[in-house]
This record gives sequence, C-alpha cells and structure tokens, in this order.
Amino acid sequence: MLRQRAVQQSIRRLAAANLSTFNKTTSLAQLAPPVAIATGRHTQIRQAATQPTSPSDAYSILASQRLHRPVSPHLKIYRPQITWLLSGLNRITGSILSGGFYIFGAAYLVSPLFGWHLDTATLAAGFASWPLAAQLAAKMAVAFPFTFHGWNGIRHLIWDVGAALNNQQVIRTGWVVVGLTVVSSLALALL
Repeated sequence: MLRQRAVQQSIRRLAAANLSTFNKTTSLAQLAPPVAIATGRHTQIRQAATQPTSPSDAYSILASQRLHRPVSPHLKIYRPQITWLLSGLNRITGSILSGGFYIFGAAYLVSPLFGWHLDTATLAAGFASWPLAAQLAAKMAVAFPFTFHGWNGIRHLIWDVGAALNNQQVIRTGWVVVGLTVVSSLALALL
C-alpha cells in the first residue's frame, strides 16, 4: 500500500513538473520508484522524547487528554428517521411481549400454590368490571405491541428474501407497517 502511494505521488510530481513532456503512453514500469522506497530507507525519522512517569501521573495525563477529545455524536443531534425508530420499537415490543408472556405464564403456573385466582373466568369477570375507557386502554396496550411486532416481522421476512431493500422502499414499508399497526390494533381493541 505504501509503495503504491509513493509511486502515485511520484507520477503526480512528474506530471506536474513536466506536463508538456509527459507522454500519456508512458507506462508505470518505465517510471522509477522513489529513492526512499527503492533503497529501503525512511525519508523522515523523528526521535520521540520520553521521560519516566509514575502510573498515577500517567493516568492524570491521560485524563487531561480525554477532556480535549471530541465527544461522539448522540441520538439528540440526528433527525429521527422512520428506519431507526421502527428498529428500536421492534426490539422494545419484542421485549414487552416476551417478558409479558413469561411473567404471566410463570404467575399462572404458581397461582395454585399461592391461592391466586388467575383462571379464565376470574380474569374475565375482573376485566368486565373495569370502566370502558380502562378496558379500551388495556386492550390497546396489549394489541399495539402484538400487531406492530407481527407486521414488522413480516417486513423483515420480506427483507430476508432480498426484496424492498432500497431506501425508498424501506421508508415506504415502514410507514405501511405503522398504518397497519394502528388500524389492526384499533380493530382488536374495539372487539
């Protein structure tokens, strides 16, 4: 890599110096490599001045150098895009769904040991006693992550077969997933 770069720089210098005499039919093999590469010598050698330091001094020097380093950009400086919003939401809904199923499944299994009544009739009677707004909110809280994760999973399966992978199609399918999620979660909540 270094040799190629040195040869390119030599060609550029030669072309700039003798633009009128440089023939475009001259091959790279006819050009001599730079003297530093041909002889194996380095063109510039810098001696580093060092001094012994204790580990605590070395750490304080490092800490002071870190204060002058640039900070890596964070999410707050970027304009939100549908692609990374849906990617994060897909992971969040997956965690909510799997965590909810595991917690409820474990509670259902141990409920007889603790005297909890988690059978279907008790849950249905308790849910029916809630106000209508609370029922709708609870249904939406369950339906939204379920439908979003399902529709976005279908979107990922489409990507897995190699379809709809350019930027415009990814953005369009993202908005389609959002629309289908809203419609289907409302439909499930209103049942």
